[in-house]
Amino acid sequence: MTETDKRDYSETLNLPKTDFPMRAGLPKKEPEILARWEKLDIYNKLRAQGATRDKFVLHDGPPYANGNIHIGHALNKTLKDIVTRSMQMMGFESNYVPGWDCHGLPIEWKIEEQYRAKGKNKDEVPINEFRKECREFAEHWIDVQRKEFKRLGIEGDWDNPYLTMRFESEAVIARELMKFAMSGQLYRGSKPVMWSVVEKTALAEAEIEYQDHKSDMIWVKFPVVTAGGSDQAAVEQLLDASLVIWTTTPWTIPGNRAICFSSRIAYSLYEVTQDGLPDENWVQKGDLLILADALAADVFKNARISDFNRVRAVTADELEAITCAHPLADLGLGGYEFDVPVLDGDHVTDDAGTGFVHTAPGHGSDDFEIWMDKRAELDARGINTAIPFTVADDGFYTKDAPGFEGAEVITHKGEKGKANKVVIEKLKESGNLIGLGRLNHSYPHSWRSKKPVIFRNTPQWFVYMDKTLSGEGDTLRTRALNAIDETRFVPGSGQNRLRSMIENRPDWVLSRQRAWGVPITVFIHKETSDVLKDEAVNARIYEAFCDEGADAWYAEGAKERFLGNDYLADDWDMVTDILDVWFDSGSTHAFVLEKRDDLNPTRKKDGGNDYVLYLEGSDQHRGWFHSSLLESCGTRGTAPYDAVLTHGFTMAEDGRKMSKSLNNQVFPQDIIKQYGADILRLWVASTDYWEDQRLGQEIIKTNVDSYRKLRNTLRWMLGSLAHATGEEVSIADMPELERLMLHRLAELDALVREAYWEFDYKKVTHQLFTFMTVELSAFYFDIRKDTLYCDAESSARRKASLFVIDKLFNCLVTWMAPMLPFTMDETWVTRYGEETSVHLEQFPVVPAEWRDEDLAAKWAKIRTVRRVITGALEIERREKRIGSSLEAHPVVHVTDPDLMAALEGQNMADIAITSQLTLSSGAAPNGAFTLEDTKGVAVVPALAEGQKCARSWKILPEVGTDRDYPDVTLRDAAALREWDASHVPA
Repeated sequence: MTETDKRDYSETLNLPKTDFPMRAGLPKKEPEILARWEKLDIYNKLRAQGATRDKFVLHDGPPYANGNIHIGHALNKTLKDIVTRSMQMMGFESNYVPGWDCHGLPIEWKIEEQYRAKGKNKDEVPINEFRKECREFAEHWIDVQRKEFKRLGIEGDWDNPYLTMRFESEAVIARELMKFAMSGQLYRGSKPVMWSVVEKTALAEAEIEYQDHKSDMIWVKFPVVTAGGSDQAAVEQLLDASLVIWTTTPWTIPGNRAICFSSRIAYSLYEVTQDGLPDENWVQKGDLLILADALAADVFKNARISDFNRVRAVTADELEAITCAHPLADLGLGGYEFDVPVLDGDHVTDDAGTGFVHTAPGHGSDDFEIWMDKRAELDARGINTAIPFTVADDGFYTKDAPGFEGAEVITHKGEKGKANKVVIEKLKESGNLIGLGRLNHSYPHSWRSKKPVIFRNTPQWFVYMDKTLSGEGDTLRTRALNAIDETRFVPGSGQNRLRSMIENRPDWVLSRQRAWGVPITVFIHKETSDVLKDEAVNARIYEAFCDEGADAWYAEGAKERFLGNDYLADDWDMVTDILDVWFDSGSTHAFVLEKRDDLNPTRKKDGGNDYVLYLEGSDQHRGWFHSSLLESCGTRGTAPYDAVLTHGFTMAEDGRKMSKSLNNQVFPQDIIKQYGADILRLWVASTDYWEDQRLGQEIIKTNVDSYRKLRNTLRWMLGSLAHATGEEVSIADMPELERLMLHRLAELDALVREAYWEFDYKKVTHQLFTFMTVELSAFYFDIRKDTLYCDAESSARRKASLFVIDKLFNCLVTWMAPMLPFTMDETWVTRYGEETSVHLEQFPVVPAEWRDEDLAAKWAKIRTVRRVITGALEIERREKRIGSSLEAHPVVHVTDPDLMAALEGQNMADIAITSQLTLSSGAAPNGAFTLEDTKGVAVVPALAEGQKCARSWKILPEVGTDRDYPDVTLRDAAALREWDASHVPA
């Protein structure tokens, strides 16, 4: 046979055949897949499929409808989608219903900005007209965000989401609030709350962020006016002294009503002994000051005093017997001529300041708490315990701050007003200022306006945390703590975090002084201040809200309409405050889970097997997880969830927070446009999302590379399966290598299911990607390519391999479908047709008999030997002594009897992908290749002998011995006979 007569054997090979493209083209392909899902009505098919199953309900924490989605939204929604898809494929009915938070200050703030730009005054616009504009603003952004979430591949009931501003939602929110009123848990009180002057509303802790801020700080004397004790000389000495306080809020001095100390701290009386003090120094020689010993030197330094003398210790009993004069008492301002008691407080430390804490109960939570705790004692001493309202909602001093009325603490723009300055000037005039400075420190700001807030005493609506409900020890706090103990937290640290917040939180502030939201639907008797408790009134409110929404509260004649004929409207005040939006979202279980038949769970506590999960960022321990827990415990006695799953925040690639000013933001829309949503989803699935995670161009590129390897493996499997006939193969008839792959599938099945249940998606991706690249592409597929391409179609080994690849394909594609829904569906459809979808499949049932631990242990030894062989051949290739491993005939010396026993009966040439291979139990010659971590194996590389097969490229002496096919191996000759026989020309 001449060179020109040589046959082209390529047509006789079973090479991979597939239309699945190597280049994904995801930005173009994914919208087509979304359209196909809609055409197939995947969502409703899933609901029909799960109609009789137990429910796994992931209740969506509502994002806020006021802008395009950001990377945090993408992380959050992708995680939720992985949860619901995986649970659906593990046999639950896991319906995802998206929702939106629509009320509240951010939207109201945007409409006010539009008003200001047009020169309109919000107060001159009818309230329901203003609320209508807020509603329209929310509707616009809901539509924008819905499209962006769907583009991420999130499967859910997008046509019927829940909205907190839907009429029925508003009605249920109001009804939940009225339950608190009816049970006596709701009350109107006066407490210092964080107040935004800019936004003119109280803020919850969750609405606060801390930023660096420069504050004025002052040291102020409070002259002692009464002292006690049996030693008259000691008493007289104290009456000539002053206690010194330090504060970074000089504007709160008009609200001072007490001084706190700690009985755990050592205090002393100090005398100023310095001569020749300059005129501008406010401390005089001979002044007696009472200070904490640990802070005295620092105080004198700030008072510009270098010479001072410790006179004696001052005991806790002496301090408690002291009353002081207010530092503004002698200025004739009126209103400050009262005694200032000295109180022992646990919150006082000697870390900074003077060891004494200026206490203004209208301007701080610690101040308020100790004032209220000591109220009875103070009343008995004849001290007026009324808390003054020194600052109005617009930031100006009121008449309760005599001498300062009209000065601003904070302006409407969030800037520092003149209050600090005028107070400091008056303290100088009184002779009670001893030091002045500036301090850079972390200070609370509104996360919306980014402006400083103040603690301000205001009338608000609260829910009791510690009021006894149905029996001894039954309070909202104890209910919530018990519910936390019964809830699963992932990661577990979330449990302690939420517990500590509930243990230490004050009463729940519900009211906000705004317009866009659900009103606090209660009536107050004008004379008694009692809350009206009447279920008939509540029913009328609920029914009206169902029909007209919360706007009904603000409609003309609403008071008369809701009170009906049983009450005189003139006797009652209608509350105009609105509910904090955390109450809205905290009530979602009542108008989403309990109202929708497709979600309403029967949980284990109620005798069912349904499961409810809440999943949000870790900041929601103080937000949605928190408010949902309190709302449900207050009205139902239990948490609304069985498990709480939290994720961290996405940082820039260098670990810094993403921000516009640093130009390091990553936008999901940009990633999708350039790479596709599945690349973003791969990052989500593979990252340690329980902690803060990082994202940037280099990380994205790493995920693109991983995706490319994955796609190529899937493509090869599809190409090989084009030749599959679906013929079943008994495990008993399979080669060991195929049985090993089935064993690995059985191992992975248990691992994947457990990891999905634990929400450990990085474990799923790591295990599956490692399996596909290391165990399949670089091992099993590499070994079996020769069999699949070159064996005859009747080959039992080839049939077994195709059977195993079929099982591998079905398992891997379904296992990865929750994480990479576009790619896995494209892969599935390529094999099974356009009318199918992987998302309608379950995770395959992997037979227990596939598990074979002994076989796995044996093949671990075989692979150990193979690793040494491939290491030796890699050097031969690198040194260009061979081109491919098929040119080699290594001699493998195995002196470890256990390893040699494992190799018995194996075709090590096939396993090592060489044409020939010789095993020897004898010692290897000097210079043989070894690996340091593998004892008892050495390899001497050599070249294969014989001719190269024109079909399989193996080099064997037998090539040329078949008369009909002289240029191929005997195996290839047999395959050619079979092929030629079945392809006889007509």
